[in-house]
Amino acid sequence: MPVEVGTGGRTKYNRSICNLPKTHWLDAFCVGKSTPETLNIDGMQPLQIKAMGRGQRQMCDTDRYGFRRKKKDGTFTSPKTVKRVHGFQTGDMIKSAVPKGKSQGTHI
Repeated sequence: MPVEVGTGGRTKYNRSICNLPKTHWLDAFCVGKSTPETLNIDGMQPLQIKAMGRGQRQMCDTDRYGFRRKKKDGTFTSPKTVKRVHGFQTGDMIKSAVPKGKSQGTHI
């Protein structure tokens, strides 16, 4: 079906013309001016999914006043902390010489 937009009044009017109950999935059908006058919803069920969170996505802890809170070691938890792996960090420019294998050569 084509995508349309409409007002809440238009949706309510289309729902009452089709004699449908007020549910979210049927309201999505009734939005817009090209809603058909009849709809066969016998045996149709909306897909029931549950949004699952990804845990605590907080970049830095704050106290009750909104200021950054210190960790136990006395350092601040900040999103700008630099993480290094084997002395390198993101954005470093390096020159690598690969003597053999599929990617042999000098790479910058």
